Amino acid sequence: MTSKTNNFSSEVADKLDYYVYRLIDPRNGHTFYVGKGKGNRVFTHAKTRKQNNAEDDDGKSELIKKIELDGLHVEHIIHRHGMDAKTAFEVEAALIDAYPGTLNKVKGHGDSSGRGVRHVKQIIEHYEAPEIKFKHKVLMITIRRSVMEEENIYEAVRYAWKLNAKRAERADYVLAMKEGVVVGVFKPEKWLEVTKENKAKYFRNHEGDLSGRWGFIGKTEVSKDIKEIYLNKRLPDKMRKKGIANPVRYTYK
Repeated sequence: MTSKTNNFSSEVADKLDYYVYRLIDPRNGHTFYVGKGKGNRVFTHAKTRKQNNAEDDDGKSELIKKIELDGLHVEHIIHRHGMDAKTAFEVEAALIDAYPGTLNKVKGHGDSSGRGVRHVKQIIEHYEAPEIKFKHKVLMITIRRSVMEEENIYEAVRYAWKLNAKRAERADYVLAMKEGVVVGVFKPEKWLEVTKENKAKYFRNHEGDLSGRWGFIGKTEVSKDIKEIYLNKRLPDKMRKKGIANPVRYTYK
C-alpha cells in the first residue's frame, strides 16, 4: 500500500509559498493532474471527494475513488516551490504540456498566447508569420488542439462559448486562432444561444451542459481578399498578454 500524507504543517506550508504539483495514480505511475497552489492545496482533491462535494466534473474525483477502492492512495509530487503566483502559473502551464493526457480542464496556459509546447519548425513558422493588421471588427476565438484533431476548424470554432451575444453580433468576421496564429476565417451570419432545442438542431456534436453559451452559423468560405488579410497571420505582440485564459477576444468594444 502506498503511504498516505494528507497535510502540511504550518511551518512547512509557510516555507513552500506557491508551488506546482502533480497527482499520480500509484497503480500505473500515470500523472493524471497538474496544479498549483499554496498551503494544503495539493491534498484538497482527495479530501473534497470524500466530502461528496466534488469541486469539478473532469473525472478526478471518480479516478481518486477507484484508486482508494483498490486500497491505495494518490501520490503527491511537488515539482517546484518557493515561487510567486506568476512564476507558478508559468511552471504549471509548462508541466501540463509535458504530461499529455491529464484531466486538467484547461491545458497549457501558453497556448492562447502562442507560447505553448511546439516543434522548432512550428516556432519558426509562428514568429516569422506577419502580424495581423485588423481592417474589420473581428472576434478571435482560440480553439483547443484536442478539438481540432476531432473536428474541422469551422466546427471547432463556431460553438460553444461564454460571450456577450450583442457584442459578438457586431463582428464582421470570426478568426479561429491556434497558438496566436489565424488558422480559419469565417463570416458569422447568425448567433444562437445553445438551448436544448438549438443544441439538438445546430450543436449536436458538443456534449455536456452548454447553458449560457453561444455559437454561430456562418460561411465557411470567405473572399480571397479577406483571407489574405488574416489567414496565417499572427496576433500582434502588443496584444499578447501572459496569463489570459479566456479563449474569446475582440478587436472592438
